[in-house]
Amino acid sequence: MATTTSPVSPSAPLRWRSSLEPILLPFGALLASLVIFGLFCAVAGANPFAVYGSIYRAAFGSWFSWQNTLQRAAPLMLASLCTILPARMGLVIIGNEGALVMGGVAAVAMGLWAGSLPPAVVVFLMALAGIVAGGLWIMAVGALRHYRGVNETISSLLMNYIAIALMNHLVGGPLRDPSFLSKPSSFAIDEANMLGRLFGTRIHFGLVYGIVACLIAYILIQRTTLGFSVRTVGGNPKVARMVGIAVGKLTLLITFLAGSCAGLAGMVEVAAVHGRANESLSVGYGYSGILVAFIARQNPAAAVVMAILLGGILASGSILQRSHNLPDATVLVFQGIVFLLILYSESLYGRFDFFRDREAGE
Repeated sequence: MATTTSPVSPSAPLRWRSSLEPILLPFGALLASLVIFGLFCAVAGANPFAVYGSIYRAAFGSWFSWQNTLQRAAPLMLASLCTILPARMGLVIIGNEGALVMGGVAAVAMGLWAGSLPPAVVVFLMALAGIVAGGLWIMAVGALRHYRGVNETISSLLMNYIAIALMNHLVGGPLRDPSFLSKPSSFAIDEANMLGRLFGTRIHFGLVYGIVACLIAYILIQRTTLGFSVRTVGGNPKVARMVGIAVGKLTLLITFLAGSCAGLAGMVEVAAVHGRANESLSVGYGYSGILVAFIARQNPAAAVVMAILLGGILASGSILQRSHNLPDATVLVFQGIVFLLILYSESLYGRFDFFRDREAGE
């Protein structure tokens, strides 16, 4: 009498792999980064475990530390979307810093022009100016990619430098405040038009903007027809054209939305932190947002958590300098190590056949 066996469903390994790999591989990359960073600290003469402890205390060890971390996480959430949204349709855009800078300068200009209006109106107009400026800045990258075939990664990187040069020209010329002597800066936004704080803390409303933007982006990509079209283009542009998707218009729309998020991050920085535009606006939040996007595997919801984690790391720079005689830029070394290993981990997806071996054994 023939007996039948109950084979493992061929799709089961794929389901487990698709669920576990996006968690285990980035986590493994972070652990490896900690090991390499520890070796770097040891060579520099610091105790790696003491450094790890200092980073934790500076990032999450107290309520004061949490406030510093969340302040830095807000622009990182918004800046990460500048890479995440285009990535879902196959575009690698790294012009986050440029869009952030342009959004910040546009917000300051709007705040100075509309300063006599009610504060709520001024804040709204500043946010709108930042969104439009950042959106148009990155949409130009999308237009160059679609209509002229210009590589979007290179063009968006170069536009970072153009944006910073344009900001330096404006704050050193037409927008310069001659009474501010420490460095070339624009005129200051009126204190009444600055973003408020959450519940009497040092955390500003930019954090709310970041969380809401990431959640909206997640719903847009995963739960709407537009998001399905974006994912289809990312999977196969030729098929997308065959089924009638207007790839050009979609490219312009998504790159505009991506840039608008980074532009809003620039508005948050000037309206909640600096109060004016100057070189402090370009401190690397845009570049760090790229790292957040890659660690989050281009998932807008996961970017919220990753931005908080990276914000904590960035908040620990000063304590490493005071407690361990390490340069303040040490955290940037750690950030670079993480970025390299996250990129390397991308090549490992689908390379581990644990479940396939188990299926063959059975």
